Amino acid sequence: MDYTQSGSDILLKQPDFGLDDTLDCGQAFRWEKIDKKTYSGAFLNNKLTISEEPENGVFRLHDTTMQNFENIWTDYFDLNTDYGELKRRFSEDETLSKACSFAGGIRILRQDSWEALSSFIISQNNNIPRIKGIIGRLCEHYGGYPSAEDMADETIDSLAYLRSGFRAKYLVDAIEKVLSGEIDYQKIKEMPLDDARNELMKIKGVGPKVADCTLLFGFYKTDAFPKDVWVKRVLAQWYPNGLPSCVKGVEGIAQQYLFHYIRNTQK
Repeated sequence: MDYTQSGSDILLKQPDFGLDDTLDCGQAFRWEKIDKKTYSGAFLNNKLTISEEPENGVFRLHDTTMQNFENIWTDYFDLNTDYGELKRRFSEDETLSKACSFAGGIRILRQDSWEALSSFIISQNNNIPRIKGIIGRLCEHYGGYPSAEDMADETIDSLAYLRSGFRAKYLVDAIEKVLSGEIDYQKIKEMPLDDARNELMKIKGVGPKVADCTLLFGFYKTDAFPKDVWVKRVLAQWYPNGLPSCVKGVEGIAQQYLFHYIRNTQK
């Protein structure tokens, strides 16, 4: 990673990173493509516009201080992880090699635990435009992404403005369990994967997929392997006997390459 301040912007040189691959692959719902090379979005209450400038070989983080880049965005975009080495490792497997070549700029977004949990509760049986709409209304109401503490007084009825349907009761239950301490982020971070998944599944409406998405993107448990219809198709088609040994410990990162690959090549 190589970065410098240029006026009010940060210029970043970072291999194995692509905005389309990372910001439009279903792992976060607050990013919008505003032109061919530029996205605008936010992490919690930190807003960012970021552009890809292939002619200069850089990414431009607009109106960003060095402090914010180093303390927020470096971690959020997982810039200190060597994805080139991960892809070399994954390429021992023929299918994963194709998937890595297809979308070589994918990186895991290291999201806030509550933002990930609540976002993936909202994502259940939903499509991306509608998910973004619900989350947009939530952020507009609160002036940013609210914490569970901010939402302490919410009820199913008070969340009607979200137009989130049955998901409202699951959000309320998640808020209650987080605020009571029944769901303890620090304990979940320290738990083995199966125990952490079971812990999150104490929340009404949280099944294995939502739990694994939360653990991968909100707790950076890279061995979490969310299974939706596309990933189940991957497993049935290419890995009926299980995943290859080259993904051990980072199954969730491999999942992102496989998910993006099959979703875009086998419609």
